[in-house]
Amino acid sequence: MKPSTLMMGYGYDPALSEGSLKAPIFLTSTFAFENAAAGKRHFEGITGLREGGAEGLVYSRFNGPNQEILEDRLAVWDGAEDALTFSSGMTAICILMMAYCGQNDVIVHSGPLYAATEGFVAKVLSRFGITYLDFPAGATRAELDAVLAKARAQAEAQGGKVAMIYLESPGNPTNALVDIEAVSDARDAAFPPAQVAAGGSTQECPIAIDNTFLGPLWQRPLEHGADIVAYSLTKYVGGHSDLVAGSIAGAKRWMDPVRALRNTMGGIVDPNTAWMLLRSLETVELRMQRAGENAAKVCAFLQGHPKVEGLGYLGLISDPRQQDIHDRHCLGAGSTFSLFIKGGEAECFAFLDNLTIAKLAVSLGGTETLASHPASMTHLSVPQARKDMLGITDNLVRISVGIEDADDLIADFAQALEHV
Repeated sequence: MKPSTLMMGYGYDPALSEGSLKAPIFLTSTFAFENAAAGKRHFEGITGLREGGAEGLVYSRFNGPNQEILEDRLAVWDGAEDALTFSSGMTAICILMMAYCGQNDVIVHSGPLYAATEGFVAKVLSRFGITYLDFPAGATRAELDAVLAKARAQAEAQGGKVAMIYLESPGNPTNALVDIEAVSDARDAAFPPAQVAAGGSTQECPIAIDNTFLGPLWQRPLEHGADIVAYSLTKYVGGHSDLVAGSIAGAKRWMDPVRALRNTMGGIVDPNTAWMLLRSLETVELRMQRAGENAAKVCAFLQGHPKVEGLGYLGLISDPRQQDIHDRHCLGAGSTFSLFIKGGEAECFAFLDNLTIAKLAVSLGGTETLASHPASMTHLSVPQARKDMLGITDNLVRISVGIEDADDLIADFAQALEHV
């Protein structure tokens, strides 16, 4: 069955909850064991003394009914073996990185990244001797080979390893795409998989990717060489601007170290938010399709507007390299894009201050249309030189199109642009 069908009941049996059609919210901190031996076995799994993790419900810092149903359904969308949920997208990203990075290790990442992610790598992990190298989103195989060779030499000099390749595609806020397949090929060439006794192979430098802008509908990174896919569930999956949560998904071998650290640190999504996300997953395909159709109509209008300098919209790509990546990796153009207004900050502010339907807010992926100014808001903390290098300019407005009537949105953008 397709994911849209499975979202209605996968991972849940009404017979276990008094026949309730929808899963109840399980507001409990702890769960009773059927016997002492079962309790021992659960904790053997949680502590790593036995492979496989807990085989039942234990304690809500580790797991819970709502969270487990949600994780089962999230894994369906990306074709993943396992998934983990967190209290926010940044909690997911931070625990993921800490699970794989140790002292003197190197992280290689694409750019741009969400400012909080880039800040965590550069300002927090650096306090523990973890360094990083980055490459532009559209990097070619040759450029990727070069940065990985440099990272390997840097790691060896520091006495560490290249712990992770972290991607964000499309990049926030420019919509620049990363060639996941090229990154995977370059990783395999730079770090040949270590042969294991069973005759298979394993790779110890995972490729993780933030798929928030296009997932789970329009891009499936695990099919193109990524090992771990991360989401801010706050955005399209939640989709109603009424919750904060995050997730990662991938093969169980990649999830297990992260699950162990989450068990220690906490940060699992709460039952009520998990329940709300189960509600949202039932309509995520419909919402994203409608928003994508609206974005195509809005961008067709904006493309020829005399006060618009350009668009960072995946349905209107001008760069051949980016178009090639889109054709191989993406199933749609999405509904979040960058609008470049002729002028600078003052002109962008005039546009933003005169929107009436679209709301001035910094999130994305909700049912409502949102607009923001990354250079002075979400990416204000990014050094100016780096913003210039990444194309986060003063005339860039980030738009997340919602599910309103497209003609009404076009009329709103038209009248707001009159004030520029």
